[in-house]
Amino acid sequence: MKCFPRRQLLLGFAALLLTCHLPAHADEQMDAIHKRGRLKVAVYNNFPPYSDAGKGIDVELGQALAAKLGLQAEIIGFKAGEDMGDDLRNMVWKGHYLRGEPADVMLRVPVDPEFAKDNEQARIFGPYQQEVMGMARVASRIPTPSGSAAVALEVFTREKIGVEGDTLADSFLGGVLQGRLRSNITHFRSIGEAVKALQEDSVAAVMAPLAELEGALVGETRFALEEAKLGELSPKRWAIGMAVKADSDELATALGGALAELQKDGTVAAIFKRHGVTPRTN
Repeated sequence: MKCFPRRQLLLGFAALLLTCHLPAHADEQMDAIHKRGRLKVAVYNNFPPYSDAGKGIDVELGQALAAKLGLQAEIIGFKAGEDMGDDLRNMVWKGHYLRGEPADVMLRVPVDPEFAKDNEQARIFGPYQQEVMGMARVASRIPTPSGSAAVALEVFTREKIGVEGDTLADSFLGGVLQGRLRSNITHFRSIGEAVKALQEDSVAAVMAPLAELEGALVGETRFALEEAKLGELSPKRWAIGMAVKADSDELATALGGALAELQKDGTVAAIFKRHGVTPRTN
């Protein structure tokens, strides 16, 4: 009978245990979720039309994903942290000292290779919307926002434009035309407040992500609303998806499969349209 050195036997046994342990961990996580009967879905507070007061696109998407997995959705609203890395830590892979354990999945996460590289404790996947910058405007006073910003935005040396403070729109407008627009940029605490100012004629336009403008202006026909196709603007598009803990392979596979089915059968598009938002996949 062939004999094996003791060290080789021990190493082989250790490798066998490791091989068996990894799938078991994944199985245990999914077993725990199914035993609980609920999928914990983290969404941002005060972020219409995606999530606000228990309603919105991400709330309905979370419910649809859970249903595909044979589960109820437990929607967990949370306040945005200093940056999205903090949000991923608190809601996906570590938990919060006040809130406790993290959720199973977080929605509205940028699907970007560099961002994913900087947040390796989370697994980011499943894009379900392409965001673009938009502008709502008084068409008789503000031209279509396209082409060179130096030409298209020169009107805002005379007209006022609203933005949510500390956003891409705010930074972009403050930097173009060598800062000449700054005195006519009006800052608001939210896009909703900026849109209200537009409706009250306090500003002639609002610049913000197009989906958020669409959601805020549902049923409103007085203003032109379109993508801001400005050459100097970067990024022009960014995908949003979901995130789970880095080692949650089985959960990520299940959620990715559920999302693909919901996209194929039109459920995702229908959710967006119910909230007045155009679904964009590319």
